[in-house]
Amino acid sequence: MLAPAGGPSQLDAAIRFGADAVFLAADRYGMRARADNFSLDEIPSAVSRAHEAGVKVHVTLNVLMNDRDLDGLPAYCEALDAAGVDAFIVGDMGAFAVAQRHAPRVDLHISTQASVSNAQAASLWHSLGAKRIVCAREMSMDQISEMRAKVPRDLEIEAFVHGAMCMAYSGRCLLSSAMTGRSGNKGACAQSCRWNYALVEEKRPGEYFPIEEDGRGTYIMNAEDLCMIRHLDELRSIGVDSLKIEGRNKRAFYVATVVGAYRSTLDGGDVDAAERELFTISHRPYGTGFYFGRPNQSRERDGYVKECLHVATVERSERVSAGPRAGKWRVTALCQNRFFEGDRLEAISPHRPSLSLTASSLALLSPADGGLPFVERKLPLDEVLSLARPEPCSVANRAGEHYVFHSDAELSPGDFVRRRIEGQTLRLSQ
Repeated sequence: MLAPAGGPSQLDAAIRFGADAVFLAADRYGMRARADNFSLDEIPSAVSRAHEAGVKVHVTLNVLMNDRDLDGLPAYCEALDAAGVDAFIVGDMGAFAVAQRHAPRVDLHISTQASVSNAQAASLWHSLGAKRIVCAREMSMDQISEMRAKVPRDLEIEAFVHGAMCMAYSGRCLLSSAMTGRSGNKGACAQSCRWNYALVEEKRPGEYFPIEEDGRGTYIMNAEDLCMIRHLDELRSIGVDSLKIEGRNKRAFYVATVVGAYRSTLDGGDVDAAERELFTISHRPYGTGFYFGRPNQSRERDGYVKECLHVATVERSERVSAGPRAGKWRVTALCQNRFFEGDRLEAISPHRPSLSLTASSLALLSPADGGLPFVERKLPLDEVLSLARPEPCSVANRAGEHYVFHSDAELSPGDFVRRRIEGQTLRLSQ
C-alpha cells in the first residue's frame, strides 16, 4: 500500500497507520506544488524516519518538463540518491534518462502521467530499465489483467485505489493553464473542471444560462472520487503489486483515516467498518472509476461532504493513578477545530477500531509569563508544558493551541480526535 505524504505530519500519519511505502516531493518537479512538501535538505531525515519503520520512500519527478527544468535535474537526482530514496515516479522520458545516469541506485517507476495502458508500452519502459508502471487511470480490471499476462513478470504494476479523479486523460489537462495561468501539468492545477459553468448568449449580455446534463446540474466535468475498498482482493488477484492512495494535498487526519481503513481491509478486517471510516473524512461522492465501466460525474454539486470534523491531535497521554479521576487519561492535544467540555468524541488509532470518549476537565495551556500565545511561539511540547498554566474553559476554540482534558478511553500520541457533525452523506456508486 502506497500512501501520500504531502508534508512531515502526513508522513508520520502514513507510517503510523500502516503504509508500506509513501510518495512525496521535495521543492521541485512534483505534481502537487501546493502541498506542504519537503525541502531538499529535509529529505534525508524523512527517508530515515520511513526506513526505520520499514517503509519505502518514492519521490515524484512527474511534471511536464522542458529543457530549463532538465538543466537542474542531475544535481537534484544526485541529492535524492544520496538521501537514500527508494524510487522516482517519472512521467517524462528525458527525466527518465537523466535519473538513470545520475541516480543509478534508485528504482524508476513510470507515472500515470505517461498514460501506460497497454502491454507494448509497459514492456518498452521495462526494457529501458523501469521497475514499475503506474497504470493509466482509464484502464479497466480486464485491461489490467490482460496487460499483466503479457508483460515481464518482474515488471511491477501499480494502480490507484482511492482519491480524487481528474476529468482529463491521465491528468494531462490544459484547462487550468488556459483559464488561470496555473498549469496542472506543472503541479499548480486550479481545478477548473470543478467549477460551475453557464452559457452567455451574445445578444443578451449579462444573462447566463446553466449548462445542464440530464437536467441535474451544471458541474459537467466534476469527477467522483475513487474508492476501491471493496475490491482490493480482485486487484491483487489480477496481478496488481501496489495499491496507490491519491492525496498529497490532504492533511494528516485524512491520510491517517484512509491508510488505516485500507490497512485494516488488506489485513483481513471488516470491510464494512473500513468503508464507514472513509465516509467520515472530507470527500466527493465515491465511485469505482473506470475499473468496471464508464465512471460517473458528480453533476449536481461541487464541494465535499463528511461525517466528522477533526478537532484535535493527541500529543501526550498519561494514565491518572490517584484522586477522583483515577483510571482516566490526562490528554494533552493540539486543537484543530472547536469542541466543548463534555462532548462525546471519537478517536482513531492504528490497527484498532475507532473508539468513543468524553472530554472532561477541559483547560487551555496558557503562558504563565503572560507573553505571546504558544501558537505564535512555535515551541516544542516539552517547553510549552514547562511554561504553561492550565486555564479551565468550556470550549476549545483556538486552533493551533494546546489543551488538556481527561478522557475515559486510552489515547496515544499521534491519535486523531474527531467530532460527529450533521450533514448529507453520499454513498458509494457502482
